[in-house]
Amino acid sequence: MRYLFIAQLVLFSFISCSDKKEEKLPQSQVIEEPIVVEFGFTLNDFKVERDTIQSGATFGKLLEEHYTGVHKSHDITEKIKDSFNLKSIRAGRPFTLLKSKKYPHELQVFVYEADNINYYVVDLRDSVVAYKKQKPITIKRRTIASEINGSLSETLAQAKVDPSLAHNLAEIFAYSIDFFKIQKGDKFAVTFYEKYINDSIYAGVEKMEASFFEHKKKTFYAFPFKMDTLSKKTDYYDEEGKGLKTMFLKAPLDYFRISSKFSPRRFHPVQMTWKAHKGTDYAAAHGTPIKTTASGVVERTGFTAGNGNYVKVKHNSTYSTQYLHMSKILVKQGQRVEQGQVIGKVGSTGLATGPHVCYRFWKNGVQVDPLSQKLPNTEPMSEKHRPRFLAQIAPLKKELDSIAAITFKADLTKTNNGTKK
Repeated sequence: MRYLFIAQLVLFSFISCSDKKEEKLPQSQVIEEPIVVEFGFTLNDFKVERDTIQSGATFGKLLEEHYTGVHKSHDITEKIKDSFNLKSIRAGRPFTLLKSKKYPHELQVFVYEADNINYYVVDLRDSVVAYKKQKPITIKRRTIASEINGSLSETLAQAKVDPSLAHNLAEIFAYSIDFFKIQKGDKFAVTFYEKYINDSIYAGVEKMEASFFEHKKKTFYAFPFKMDTLSKKTDYYDEEGKGLKTMFLKAPLDYFRISSKFSPRRFHPVQMTWKAHKGTDYAAAHGTPIKTTASGVVERTGFTAGNGNYVKVKHNSTYSTQYLHMSKILVKQGQRVEQGQVIGKVGSTGLATGPHVCYRFWKNGVQVDPLSQKLPNTEPMSEKHRPRFLAQIAPLKKELDSIAAITFKADLTKTNNGTKK
């Protein structure tokens, strides 16, 4: 009896322990796995693997490494070749593999991120399907005003704005302002739209809606406007409806310094003699793109001992321009070129001491200094479009002026209080 009692006691203890193990947590203590959705798939349903494309990797090699399904690698690539350019896969770009949670974890979906927004999906689950999609994009509107402190790019960075906006502003005001001469104290304001991926990841500037730039105490406004609402072309106009775009760009290079100006008498650094310099020298790194400053037809290309490789463009019956000392010519005689088109690259061919482009400018057959010319504008806005334009820009201009008044008044207050130098 004694041994029977001990056995029953041990059995009762075991059953009690088992019951305790089977006790469920109260409902309030149950932790649910958060649902994660990406690329249009619920990732909780898959075994997820992420990696980046390695140098020399191809879609075919990735399939051979990860795919064990019924479809053959060759058949898959044939089926998706019209929907997914497999040759576009680049090293360093991320990809995601969605595999079955059950062993042997068969690959079901391949996702390749072509850039920060666009991605390709190859779905291998039933019939093979490939398609291109975009991550959810949110567009947010923003207006800022700031005073130049350093370069334009640096000033924008301080305002937490994508530096690409500097390039956009430089293009818009290229006919009014030399952005290599902007200085501390110049001011600007701009209304623009920014892109965000999944409403949180910054993806850069989408477009600009309005802007002004104050340079040397003169204010330049810029508003985009389409005279033909169905057209894809957008031109920029000031607050009175005058076109900002002139017939000629201010310079044939984006980044440069003027190393020698047009002069009736200059000491030639190679020939070591005083003579007229009928051009403007823009120094830049070897290979820098050279742009035609206005649309026209290539009149001549060639090489001479003095000019090196050169291109001459005839713009109309009044104006012609020439570009000397190129390392490479990229256009042919008789070719039509558009304003801003790259026609060659900076070099030091001919009589040159270093890489630069000598820019020559003809008016009515006479070489003149382009920096002293009052160059013609493009065609003005038609009067029938002006009322619509003025009504469209009125609230935009008011917004720019308001934020500028608040921002720059605050800066002035800081200066007067001695807290800003």
